[in-house]
Amino acid sequence: MSNAELPKSVDPYRLADKGSLLQGVLPVSMLERFAACVAEPVGECEVSLSFGRDEERRYIVSGQLSARVHLECQRCLQVMQSQLRSDFRLGLVISDEQAQRLPKSLEPLLVEDQRVDLWSMVEDELILVLPPFPLHERGECPATDTLDAIAADAEKAAARPAEERQNPFQVLAGLKKGK
Repeated sequence: MSNAELPKSVDPYRLADKGSLLQGVLPVSMLERFAACVAEPVGECEVSLSFGRDEERRYIVSGQLSARVHLECQRCLQVMQSQLRSDFRLGLVISDEQAQRLPKSLEPLLVEDQRVDLWSMVEDELILVLPPFPLHERGECPATDTLDAIAADAEKAAARPAEERQNPFQVLAGLKKGK
């Protein structure tokens, strides 16, 4: 993968007609919407984009991206590293009607004034592959001991005979008798 920064905007039709391959990196801090979704906007996203035509002569962009990002573990609320990867195929369209006619194997990429904003496209793909609830592996999470203790207490409570467990409505029964 090249260490060159990916261009912000390109003419995708010209690149597709040439069968071009673009490779580069984008600093996570430059992607404002994505940077707001991560714990720390550090690191880079490696991107490879292949422009061309499919068997039905539609203009397409096939791509891969990879980024090591810092997310907040939803179990312990501490920062963790996560590797994001995406493989995608996009069909170039200029209208919603064209987008609706694309096969299910292609996602639409709207082209405006013969230009595509590559940074926004990469940012969209990164946002789509973010895990909904980032978590450390259970053995690696600092909250593992606390979770194990809670689980053990719950198992003990469930194992007690029903007559030993206090009925939460018992207090209400006492109030009813007092009337």
